[in-house]
Amino acid sequence: MKQIIFLSFVFLAFACNTQKSKTTIPTSSNLDSIRFSVEPAPDWTNLLKRNSGWFGGDGIFALVRSGKETPGAAENEEALIWFSDTMLGEIKGDSLQPGFTMINNSIGILQGGKPDSAAIRFYWNKDNQGKSQSIFVPKTPATGADEYYWLGDGFVNNAKGNNIYLFGYRIKNIPNQAIFGFKEMGNTLIVIPAGEQPPFPGMRQVDIPFWLGRPVDSVGSFGAGILVNTKEAGAPQPDGYVYIYGCKGQNKQVLVARVLPGDIESFDKWRFWNGNEWVADANAVQPIATSASNELSVTPLEDGRYIMVFQREGIGNNVGIRLGASPNGPFGPIINIFDVSDDLKESPNFFPYNAKAHPVLSKPGELLISYNINSFKFFDEIGSFPQLYRPRFIRLKYELEN
Repeated sequence: MKQIIFLSFVFLAFACNTQKSKTTIPTSSNLDSIRFSVEPAPDWTNLLKRNSGWFGGDGIFALVRSGKETPGAAENEEALIWFSDTMLGEIKGDSLQPGFTMINNSIGILQGGKPDSAAIRFYWNKDNQGKSQSIFVPKTPATGADEYYWLGDGFVNNAKGNNIYLFGYRIKNIPNQAIFGFKEMGNTLIVIPAGEQPPFPGMRQVDIPFWLGRPVDSVGSFGAGILVNTKEAGAPQPDGYVYIYGCKGQNKQVLVARVLPGDIESFDKWRFWNGNEWVADANAVQPIATSASNELSVTPLEDGRYIMVFQREGIGNNVGIRLGASPNGPFGPIINIFDVSDDLKESPNFFPYNAKAHPVLSKPGELLISYNINSFKFFDEIGSFPQLYRPRFIRLKYELEN
């Protein structure tokens, strides 16, 4: 059922916000309201409803190889879509067949930018015995035993010969912990040479040094979302920087750093928002928002505002947005745009997470948004609900202020 919503909040707490910015905000209402409608996007949801081979995954980010980040960019060139934990196997009727497996990441390549099942192909690796394997496996100096990758956001670096830079999270399982039995160990950059196809034999990996060896839960990490605010990417108000968002702690605090694209591997040139200015000390970073999710998006709007999309409270039932005056804020109050409860009805163990927008797959004036569905008892329930573990999509259509 289509939800049509118009929200106009008086954000009384805004005046007490301790975040500071050099951005001038004409009126606080600019960050409190936007006229929009939201509806499910079953065409995109059904694109990933598959019965053979690749049949599920989470994560999901997308880019086009030219580096354009503008709405509809994928209609003119192939889109690279990447997933974290991925399910492979066969479904007959409603029954998951024996022999299914999970790998930690995979790739989809979509032609034409439309949800056409004939236009998408999925890729993963195989070992010498033909066993399915993840495409990306951590191999950095800081990598420990039994670690694997989940994937963060990424971008095409026009200043680096159109090489693709993806953020990788090094993950390690926690024995005998049934729910959320894993922990993040560190952050890397995965560099894919321009034009390479999966499984990307020329890739290289770089440890991100900030907070290396410190508990990620207490300090945070980067790669939750990326805003490429450059002319080459098609940003409406480019300043030349790549903004890299991170997440910290149980309150899902949003952090942000920025760097010129050409300096992405010169970590001494990264700068971190401390609530007042950009500084070189990563330890001084301060949150620009809370109650977000481990994956999110920040997208520029044509009227000069920025829209952050996330799963409220990390795994809450609502997809939320915040409106920002700049890539680093200040951001206004949370506006709930969609309740995902219909996707949770089949089991009390189901939960949603990691909503985000995909501009290159969107049309002008709207954002295509994905969110994931999982189960607290995943391996107990995937057999009964084999179509559980895949992204769902909604469309946010918006009207801007004059």
